[in-house]
Amino acid sequence: MAPLIPLIRARTGAHDLDAILIGRAGMDLYPLPVGTKTADATSFKSDMGGSSGNIAAAMARLGCTVGLAAPVSDDPVGAFVRRTLADFGIEHLTPQPVTGEPRTSLAFAELIANGSQTVIYRNNAADFMLEAAQLSPQVARAPLALVTGTALAAEPSRTASLAALDLSPCGVLDLDYRPYSWASDAEAQAIYAKAAEHAAIIVGNDEEFAILSGGTDPRSFAESMGAQKIVLFKEGAAGCTAFCPGQAPQFLAAFSVEAMKPFGAGDAFLGGTLAALIQGADLPTAMTRGAAGAALVVTRPGCASAMPTAAEIDTFLTENEAP
Repeated sequence: MAPLIPLIRARTGAHDLDAILIGRAGMDLYPLPVGTKTADATSFKSDMGGSSGNIAAAMARLGCTVGLAAPVSDDPVGAFVRRTLADFGIEHLTPQPVTGEPRTSLAFAELIANGSQTVIYRNNAADFMLEAAQLSPQVARAPLALVTGTALAAEPSRTASLAALDLSPCGVLDLDYRPYSWASDAEAQAIYAKAAEHAAIIVGNDEEFAILSGGTDPRSFAESMGAQKIVLFKEGAAGCTAFCPGQAPQFLAAFSVEAMKPFGAGDAFLGGTLAALIQGADLPTAMTRGAAGAALVVTRPGCASAMPTAAEIDTFLTENEAP
């Protein structure tokens, strides 16, 4: 696969960030010791979670300067997220806490390879309170803006996120479909389609492209979109196929590892891929580094804290032949 056109413009003097991410960040609680079911737990480990928070953490660990637009509630859970973002060196672009009833997302996730259960509390989510007036001035600070699909599920976050994709030189849409966030699949399809019009890169799995396509074969639909955009069609433990304008599909198999848990790989893959692209890699190289990050994350507890450094990815690639 030949190098593509530059997917992400180089930073200029007008940019002080590599990327802006838009979506949710929350608190995850993991039952301890590893292998414990939530119902049997007597102790938990905390970590930052949420797709945008995890991707931001992955990119920050890999040397990118990142801003995250994810409103959080004015309570200790929101304060935990704000403190964790600061620890990662991630600029919180929505630092004013949301007052009143909205709450930061909370998740309980089991560190179990097979049969792991995750319970997410997102009623009246604080991150849906994102306003276009907060976000739009921030978009010019970076050559890339990534929107995760849950940010599109409700107002005012929906309008703010659509505007960001429209304004950004390189809008990235991570479909990140969570059915409990949407009134219906028909609503999700309509809004996803509108967002996809303004995105240069679209990322999702079989289920997510099935929603975007409105019933068309998801893989065929993703491939057809690849005639005009960069499409990363994630295939779970099998790997990922890239569909790109003017090029044959490129499949990258996943690395084989002994997983501790089934979640976090998608966020690590996307964060690692985008970080490598920002740093000048071509798409195949970037995807390989993203796949290495995904392989490492599923062998570790946590999500944000499990994201690897560039040195750890380098070591993994030295010790493991590319699939």
